[in-house]
Formats: sequence, C-alpha cells, structure tokens
Amino acid sequence: MARVEGDKKYRDNGIFLDAPGGKGKSFVLNLILDAVRSKGKVALAVASSGIAATVLHRGRTAHNMFKIPLMGLTEVCACSVKKNSEMARLLKMTSVIVWDEVVMANKNTITPLDIMLRDILEVNSFMGGIVFVCAGDFRQIIPVVRGGGKNYELECCIKSSYFWDCLVKMELTENVSLTVNDAKNKKFTKNLLRIETGESGYYMHFPENFGVLVKDREELVEKVYDNFEKKNT
Repeated sequence: MARVEGDKKYRDNGIFLDAPGGKGKSFVLNLILDAVRSKGKVALAVASSGIAATVLHRGRTAHNMFKIPLMGLTEVCACSVKKNSEMARLLKMTSVIVWDEVVMANKNTITPLDIMLRDILEVNSFMGGIVFVCAGDFRQIIPVVRGGGKNYELECCIKSSYFWDCLVKMELTENVSLTVNDAKNKKFTKNLLRIETGESGYYMHFPENFGVLVKDREELVEKVYDNFEKKNT
C-alpha cells in the first residue's frame, strides 16, 4: 500500500507473492484490490486462467484485459491497445495491477504488457511504474508449451525472464487449515504439502483415509456435489 501511495522509500514496484494452496493467497489479493479501490484508485485484477479470474473481485483473464495475442508464445508480440483508446486512458489512471496464477503464464505473454505500459505511460521503468503484484505457486503448473520438452518449458517460465529480478519476493507460510482444531484436517493438509514439495519421494504413498473411494462416476458426482440440486433451488 505504501508503494501505491507513492512512498519513495520503495523504489521497486513489482512484487511476487509465493503461496501454496490453502495459504490465503486469493484472500490477500482481494484485500489489496479492495483496499486500493476504497481509496478511489484504479486496481485491475487479472489471472492466467478463466477459473482463477473468477476468484478475484472484478477479475478477468490477462489476455482479455490487455489484448494479449493468444498465439506467438515463442516470440514477443504486441498488445492490441492503442494509445488513444479507452483502455489506454484507464491504464494511465491505474495504481496497481494484480495478476494471479502468473507461474502458468508464458513469460512472452507478460513482456508485451511491460512494453505496452512503458509506451502508453511514457515511463521507461518496469510496468511503466504501476505497482505490479503477481502471485502463484511453482509447485503447480508451469507454462505448457506444445511440442516443447522440459528445458523449453523452463525457458518459457517467468524465472527465465528479464523482469524476474524486478520482483520483490514475498510468501505466505501459514495454512489456514492448520489453525482448525481438527486432527484429520491437519494431517490431510500436511500430507498434501509433502506431495507438492516432493518430500513424499518419487512414489506417492497415500495414507489411510486420505480420500474417499468411489465405485463409479455417479457416486463421484454425488460425493463432490452433495445435494447440489437441493442447495441451489
């Protein structure tokens, strides 16, 4: 928030929030968005996928918001936002941009945004000087490259980009589930994190009662969406 208010003590304007599932990442991002907007400032919320975008308050996909081309992931392309457009005027008033699930994005989809903001705002600094808060979890999905191997996928990851060093790294470490007085819930959360971090080894050994076994698809739907029709009538 100090960066949004223009505190000169903070010269960097990029933040990467690292948080495994269940650590409250979405809550923090929405809190930032609401706090900035409550002050009458503009905060744009985007995500790398449509599902993640629905979790953010007034969220949209990054491709939709910034007109980033869907093709050409192997090379840097330009965003289709003109300098005299309504979107350009909105960007000039923007104080913060929040990008969730950024680790899923190819670095060449973020670079066009940086180039466009520098051009539209006429400020030759990262993201045109707008506070840029991105979040994700490297334990999950990194960019998927059609026909590319592991090395190429790593090359397309944001850690291989020039702007990675422009981001201040922060993290959330407390899992909200562990604050609940439920032994089974705590055990499930710890086992899930062990799988994410690779502590479980090459082979994953699921403990007893880790999940619920079902016989067929109908039973699976019933377990996941318990009394769905009754609850939504």
